[in-house]
Amino acid sequence: MTATLDIRRPSAHVAEVWLNRPEVRNAFNDGVIGELTVAFRTLGADPDLRAIVLGGHGKAFCAGADLGWMRTMAGYSWQENHADAARLAEMLWTIYSCPLPVLGRIHGDCYAGGVGLAAVCDLLVAADGVQFCLSEARLGLLPATIGPYVVKALGEQASRRWFLTAERFDAARAQALGFVHEVVAADALDAKLGELVALLVANGPAAVKACKQLVKDVAGRPIDAALRDETARRIADVRASDEGREGVQAFLGKREPGWR
Repeated sequence: MTATLDIRRPSAHVAEVWLNRPEVRNAFNDGVIGELTVAFRTLGADPDLRAIVLGGHGKAFCAGADLGWMRTMAGYSWQENHADAARLAEMLWTIYSCPLPVLGRIHGDCYAGGVGLAAVCDLLVAADGVQFCLSEARLGLLPATIGPYVVKALGEQASRRWFLTAERFDAARAQALGFVHEVVAADALDAKLGELVALLVANGPAAVKACKQLVKDVAGRPIDAALRDETARRIADVRASDEGREGVQAFLGKREPGWR
């Protein structure tokens, strides 16, 4: 990895991915997009990992697209624009579909594509006073590639307003809308993330992955016979697994399970 990402392993079960372009407020370009894609593919396949924290160095979490990259794109043909957007779409999908829980550490302003990065995280912790903005319409553009993830995370009705007006909204509003899970003082951000990471690491690692996938698979589906049977099969699979048996036996025996 180059210096545009700072990847750390503070413990055997936790990885941190830091956007490391503070001089441009962690705005991304094609290089950052490619590196994030590779990083999350690699980390997601690591059997020892149980959680990934995504954050940014400097004053902002992510200001969206890099201005130099935008100047280059201004001269692209339709085909070049499509290929470029497809790479961004692949990056977002790679993070969103990562089997491990991804925690977003939003310490500073989060704009445009940065909101997309936040939206593909599973848990979001933001510092009080952080500003969010889907600013694309102000430039005559639209948040198309990030749109599916933002609408899922922010909600359809709220997205109508913030997509169309390109207004800023703060962390407290983001939490009220259900986009952000926790809002804390800036100096308490890492402590809160540490609490959440500890909870994740204490749980069954296979169960956490299965829970993440379950939410994605059942969201928005009708509770019909097929879904009822599918969920019954899933719990049967887990109960019969080594981890499921160990967890129940540890609970009944009043001891710690082996994964801890």
